[in-house]
Amino acid sequence: MSDLQKLLSRIAPPDAALGERAQAHLDQLTKPPGSLGRLEELARRLVEITGQEPPRVRRPVIFTLAGDHGVVAEGVSAYPQVVTAQMVENFLRGGAAVNVLARHAGCRVVIADFGVAGPVPSHPALVIRKVAPGTQNFSRGPAMTLDQAVEAIEGGIALAEAEIASGSDLIGLGEMGIGNTTAASAITAVLTGTPVEAVTGRGTGIDEAAWERKVAVIRRALTVNRPDPADGLDVLAKVGGFEIGGLVGVILAGAAARIPVVVDGFIAGAAALIAVRLKAETRHFLLASHCSAEPGHRVLLDHLALRPYLDLQMRLGEGTGAALAFTLIQAAVKIYTEMATFKSAGVSRRQT
Repeated sequence: MSDLQKLLSRIAPPDAALGERAQAHLDQLTKPPGSLGRLEELARRLVEITGQEPPRVRRPVIFTLAGDHGVVAEGVSAYPQVVTAQMVENFLRGGAAVNVLARHAGCRVVIADFGVAGPVPSHPALVIRKVAPGTQNFSRGPAMTLDQAVEAIEGGIALAEAEIASGSDLIGLGEMGIGNTTAASAITAVLTGTPVEAVTGRGTGIDEAAWERKVAVIRRALTVNRPDPADGLDVLAKVGGFEIGGLVGVILAGAAARIPVVVDGFIAGAAALIAVRLKAETRHFLLASHCSAEPGHRVLLDHLALRPYLDLQMRLGEGTGAALAFTLIQAAVKIYTEMATFKSAGVSRRQT
């Protein structure tokens, strides 16, 4: 049995009874039952996922993984490929949106190179997990080999397991890679059975002609590669990206360790689709941070039966939505642990 298969065998659904006990506690707090809405849902999910009662968040972390895509040669992005490497440097300097929002949420950001095509200067905070300097142009053949797909996933697993061993107890997903909305659209079309044009958006802000070209490129890729929707690994290898594979590994490692995994936007959602296809029970450990302005994101969230906590019309990626969701999760923990009960506060309960 491979290391990946061993990890998959450890992922089992959480005990629903834990959630029921958490809800019983929430119902004893000084408020009408259910009056804090989805904050109560978040607290209950944390208990259910982790088995910890009361829930806690002590070391949240966002994984922002970077990789380039050979399909940009087809003119599917408004930005040149070199921007991926430039943004990695920006992350490392702390100047990107995810850095700002992570500081706001009090969480760490782990930056990792899974397949950046251009040179990135060495930096003590940069983790190197490079599978190759970018994927192949998947409109003309597979994005990567099956061995490379496994390497990317296992790189993400190793990255997450190292952080978990250091005490990380809440995981957020983020990414950077020019061309990766094209890969996410292809993955979403295959794994949800939705027409390509319905899951393909404007990405970095392309015009109508570029959007039509993007749709045509994805259709050609699916015809050329014929990815098997029953096989998540095959889909990743044929139309995915190295940073997406890394995120798949992070998700699986989090699920195996019973740690909540907060899905960011469209790219992270595509990784979640693959992870759930590899092991269906993984879905129980996922929390959808927000709904992206990318049309394919709502399609895949509906497919995964995940209801986002925020809808701010964001479409940046990086882990920005995950960082914002962390603040809600921290609020939910405080509600659970710091609010008085009717008994402790001497407050009369609702008359029956």
